[in-house]
Amino acid sequence: MPDPLQAAAAKLRLGTQSRHVFLCVGGKCASLDQGQASWEYLKRRLRELGLQDAAGGVLRTKADCLRICVSGPVAVVYPEGVWYTFVDERDIDEIVESHLRDGKPVERLRLD
Repeated sequence: MPDPLQAAAAKLRLGTQSRHVFLCVGGKCASLDQGQASWEYLKRRLRELGLQDAAGGVLRTKADCLRICVSGPVAVVYPEGVWYTFVDERDIDEIVESHLRDGKPVERLRLD
């Protein structure tokens, strides 16, 4: 039987992703409802585009707080370290498709 930790890491394909996105859902920079809705939409779009749990794909992490407690939701994408704020699902689509999939940061949504 495989080790549970190794099995979980293998399922996520840890170490093979091209990017990692952290999304604040803690309720300080945006409402809890808005943060959770953004999280659910992000998950769905990554899955639809085949970027979730895929080699070369995107790892996602729900964060309680990214310490930018205004004008959220707030997200950060690594390895580039690009910080974003966004308003709606169209903005999330643009971040997912342009930056997470194609490697081109969305300048109009950047915080930094």
